[in-house]
Amino acid sequence: MKKLTSLSILTTVFFISDVDGVMTDAGMYYTESGDEFKKFNTHDGMAFQLLREAGIKTAIITSEETKIVENRAKKLKVDYLFQGKRDGGKLAAALEICDNEGIKLQEVAYIGDDMNCYDLLTNVGLAACPSNAVKKIKAISGIILLATKGGEGAVREFVDLILNND
Repeated sequence: MKKLTSLSILTTVFFISDVDGVMTDAGMYYTESGDEFKKFNTHDGMAFQLLREAGIKTAIITSEETKIVENRAKKLKVDYLFQGKRDGGKLAAALEICDNEGIKLQEVAYIGDDMNCYDLLTNVGLAACPSNAVKKIKAISGIILLATKGGEGAVREFVDLILNND
């Protein structure tokens, strides 16, 4: 596990997470009647609480658009939720957050796992991905490759690194 420097911690003032493949196992589950469901990890939920307690604001930016994610974001008390962000939309959403908060992308930590996260991962100050992220994401220079898979507490692992809770 990569140790972060105190500079990384001091410059991280905002935390953003993707959903599918990061907070979930990337599975799309449907019942016979067509209802969709997702499994979230409670350790990741605690990570959002720990960030809040440390004074670090949070956001979820995802390309999917579901009531499930809206409900999860409410439960986690995230400061910003952006859904349906595709084709550079994740980076645009993060820039909007930075503008609203008066911060720079270099002060943002982001965890993502797939190609729709690439632009944002390569522009933030601190980037991480779950161990089962796609190869191109794992190959990003300076990215923190976590030991944990998406949906199994990867967000918590990243947050523990940021907050030095290991």
